[in-house]
Amino acid sequence: SRVGSHIEGAHRDGTAFSGHNFASQDYLSLSSHPALMAAAKAAIDQYGLHSAGSAALMGNTALSVALERRLEAFLGFDDVVVFPIGWAAGYGAVKTLVKSTDHVVIDILAHACLQEAARDATENVHVHSHLNIRAVESRLARIRREDETNGILVVTETLFSMDSDVPNIPALQEMCHRYNATLLVDCAHDLGALGETGRGKLEDFDLVGKVDVLVGAFSKSFASMGGFVATNNKGFRFGLRGQCGPSTFTNAMSPIQAAVILGALDIVESEEGAMRRKRLLDNSLRLRAGLEEAGFEVLGKPSAVVPMLIGDVLLARLMTRYAVEYGGIVNLVEHPAVARNACRWRLQVMADHTEAQIDALVEIAIRSREMAEMHCDWLSANDNVEVDVVDLPLMPAIHSAAAE
Repeated sequence: SRVGSHIEGAHRDGTAFSGHNFASQDYLSLSSHPALMAAAKAAIDQYGLHSAGSAALMGNTALSVALERRLEAFLGFDDVVVFPIGWAAGYGAVKTLVKSTDHVVIDILAHACLQEAARDATENVHVHSHLNIRAVESRLARIRREDETNGILVVTETLFSMDSDVPNIPALQEMCHRYNATLLVDCAHDLGALGETGRGKLEDFDLVGKVDVLVGAFSKSFASMGGFVATNNKGFRFGLRGQCGPSTFTNAMSPIQAAVILGALDIVESEEGAMRRKRLLDNSLRLRAGLEEAGFEVLGKPSAVVPMLIGDVLLARLMTRYAVEYGGIVNLVEHPAVARNACRWRLQVMADHTEAQIDALVEIAIRSREMAEMHCDWLSANDNVEVDVVDLPLMPAIHSAAAE
């Protein structure tokens, strides 16, 4: 069914499920907004379905050009380049900036597109522990002692999606200025959804338009695929236009995407957008409080992402199986996306979740934990039985015991 706070769906084997949806990235609940669906239909009528070319050739439309101009004003940068998917924007920005002799200093939890681009661009990749400012400065100082001329790119995010935590971006930007390095920040998970005017955590830091390079995605709060790179450097802009593989050698953003994102920006900057951000934050706070009261460990700061730590992979998989059966649609994240035995539900809140749905999800989490723990005890008592954790069936006997 449509993405929403309650959905119907099916597993890959066709088995149907339905329930309260805390697994979709639709933070402001705009994916089925009537105004955005009307904008998509109008774009089809005027421009058709497809860009049919790269942005370097004939792929741009009046809508994609208008979107870049609009984003420049919204983000406070001189130049913005849009991409057809968010991954392409993050990967393309790093790969275009970094030469083989340059250095990348990157948070260990930075998004996969940023990590892969760094490794593909240079062998000089310096990974540091999560949010460790001292480690960043130590690496910058060591690099500059040994290499005074080559570039250094420092890579972080405004809001990390697995832990919902925030780096000290003002300190990182000052450090980059001091060591002649460039700061690249990925704002995929907070732009539009957080901040008084929807400009995310940079707004809280008074850094809107002031970091060296900003990349982001539209898939979380703007109801569309796509991404962008924002810069005040004219040379970098031309590099993105003409020498960036994910832009130069792929088809440009479709007119439908551009129309939807422009419409979403209208909402984000309106009173309705402010109201949706408030509801989103209220929902996040309610869910976090309910889970913590039930004894679950919740990570990070209030945002659309509510990471609920589970730990053991067997317990986590069983909890997830039971949650879906009980009508709670959740995402299980396990190694290698997170550390071993740091499995978690990455719950994702929407503006349109009701208080009743949030409270129901907390009860589902409690019930799923109880059932999964009973299931694990059963397996421990029957350790001679060979099972495949992936295909582990739910236990009718345990259901009966719980009912009694």
